[in-house]
Amino acid sequence: MTHVPTAKLGGFYPVLATRDVAASRDFYTRHFGFEVTFEAAWYVSLRRPDAPQYELALLDHAHATVPAGHRGPLQGGLLLNFEVDDVGSEHQRLVANAGLDELLPLRTEEFGQRHFIVAAPDGVLIDVITVVPPGQEYAALYTGA
Repeated sequence: MTHVPTAKLGGFYPVLATRDVAASRDFYTRHFGFEVTFEAAWYVSLRRPDAPQYELALLDHAHATVPAGHRGPLQGGLLLNFEVDDVGSEHQRLVANAGLDELLPLRTEEFGQRHFIVAAPDGVLIDVITVVPPGQEYAALYTGA
């Protein structure tokens, strides 16, 4: 396969279509340490101050910049992974202390993750993960790339 040159990538981040931009902003700033870098009633840009390469944007699902046939809130199927150093501490902070709705309890997976899943506004799933050594069956599947 030959490499096809593309434009230099200056940034890449998800934009979540949401019913309630303010509630989503509050969720990601309060629970995941994002800070607002731009805010309008219909759009908010967020960035992690400790890791500015990690950005997230929130967009009113009905805004005119969204093509007419695609104006609607998220309908599921989106999972955001947050890799952390200590998933146990994050579980305590988010589920036990903050009371977020736990959809998947904290557990260790043979494929190399210890994680749990909570729900964000509009049904976005947040998978909080600490990478752990995989079981023997899965270790052979990692390419090392």
